[in-house]
Amino acid sequence: MSTFETPDGITIAYDMAGDGPPVLLLHGFPQTRAMWHAIEPTLAQHFTVVTADLRGYGASTKPPRMEDMSFRPMAADQYALMQHLGFNQFHLVGHDRGGRTAHRLTLDHPQAVLSLTLMDIVPTHLLLNELSQQVARAYYHWFFLAQPNPVPETMIGHDADAFFESCLAGWGGDMDNFDTAALDAYRASWRDPDCIRTMCNDYRAAIDVDFALDAADLGRTVDCPSLVLFGADGAMGKAYDVAATWSDRLSDMQSEGLPGGHFFPDTHPTQTATALTRFLRSQT
Repeated sequence: MSTFETPDGITIAYDMAGDGPPVLLLHGFPQTRAMWHAIEPTLAQHFTVVTADLRGYGASTKPPRMEDMSFRPMAADQYALMQHLGFNQFHLVGHDRGGRTAHRLTLDHPQAVLSLTLMDIVPTHLLLNELSQQVARAYYHWFFLAQPNPVPETMIGHDADAFFESCLAGWGGDMDNFDTAALDAYRASWRDPDCIRTMCNDYRAAIDVDFALDAADLGRTVDCPSLVLFGADGAMGKAYDVAATWSDRLSDMQSEGLPGGHFFPDTHPTQTATALTRFLRSQT
């Protein structure tokens, strides 16, 4: 593990492997950069692969304020990391919260992103603004985690494994298909009370900060080549035409449904690595 301190004083934990054009991989909730363990070796055959813990997650800094867990500062961290590593332009891949961070990074620093891959998300503003009963029930955690401190922190803290494993298993996943070492890394992270707090603040900020930022950007498009991947058996794949939700936001888009649910990078890493490699190599 390596670390980098951003201009804002946030320490970002990351790993780097391979050689070739740079690719930054960003994990989602409630995971860490360990989610890429089975995908990174395939990509590293052709690319320099950087896997980083988002602020508030894993071994990265857990900032105290809710506003500090907005996707804009989360994206700024990762942009600063890649500049520090000497990559003025890079390919960007994000799953779940990492995907939302990646979308914000691309809007804020379009000149830096060679291609954008978003995994199993619909736009934040759309999800919150046009919420259906089906999505609210499947993704109830958005609103539970966003409740005022210390309610969710206290409840989750009584049995963090039970709560977060219910998330892994509940969105079209199967705990038996998760790698044991990756699960150990996730558990070590989410058992930390500071991590529980910052993950709750991530969801509070999505409603209290990011919704307005995204509303201001509704007329903007990402113009670099983009790939939208989604789990064919997941909550988003069942509730939405996922590709269609991005059609007015990504001007040069491909899309593909992959086996599994929301956590298909964990449960179907070979198929995920194949789809990523095919797309990324077509852009180099």
